[in-house]
Amino acid sequence: MNNKTVSQAIKDAKKIVVKLGSNTISDESGKVNEKALRDIIAQLMSFINEGKKVTIVSSGAGICGVAAINKWHRKGDINYKQALCAIGQVELMNTYKALFGEYGLHVGQILLTRDDFEDHHRELNIRNVLFTLVDENVIPIINENDSVSIEEFYIGDNDTLSALTAILWDADLLVLMSDIDGVYDKDPNSHSDATLIEVVEDVEKLSDEIDTEGKSNFGTGGIVTKLHAAKMVNDYGIDMLLTNSRKQGILNKLANGEEKATIFFGR
Repeated sequence: MNNKTVSQAIKDAKKIVVKLGSNTISDESGKVNEKALRDIIAQLMSFINEGKKVTIVSSGAGICGVAAINKWHRKGDINYKQALCAIGQVELMNTYKALFGEYGLHVGQILLTRDDFEDHHRELNIRNVLFTLVDENVIPIINENDSVSIEEFYIGDNDTLSALTAILWDADLLVLMSDIDGVYDKDPNSHSDATLIEVVEDVEKLSDEIDTEGKSNFGTGGIVTKLHAAKMVNDYGIDMLLTNSRKQGILNKLANGEEKATIFFGR
């Protein structure tokens, strides 16, 4: 049994991939939630100042595009959806550039498709660029290239993309920042007696034991993709942390043992 705590996992990690979901970086209007993002970046800077290396996998291009050009948001045509992502990427990166710029740091954007991870030469190029950016103290901001992705090469969710990134970069820890505290034994939205599972050492066993069915976000796009991401990185010996980004200062509090989350320990 692994006796390491969440706090210890964070403190031991030298290379951390942080995935920020759309709910994390956007407000109710769909615009970038600069206040929330500023808080998260301040926490990441505390890690960076400790000598840790950080890479970000960020959602939000689509909703940022809708916020910028609202008149397109009801158009169902895939061309418009992809065009909105192209517009939203600029809005999103401008925000990251401004916020990290306050600390004197640059950001670099990497847009990927599944095909990039299935071609050895392209995968090697991504790895080299990623290492170069980080070595030169530039913060990589990674997202799926939604503007050009077609179904055949579509990764589909940034939980999976962040796991692929963590594996490619040889990260020590993957942090999924979501709108829930972690994994529960049942859907906490409909069960008041749901219990937070703080430590997971066998993802497959957990998947069989908890309720991941139903129509809620907990069972569809939500927890299922996160368990899949955990299985991916754990198989490479990488720990994964699932935590609630809506709690101010959550990463620092977890590092200090002041909050709870779910940690999936790598094998």
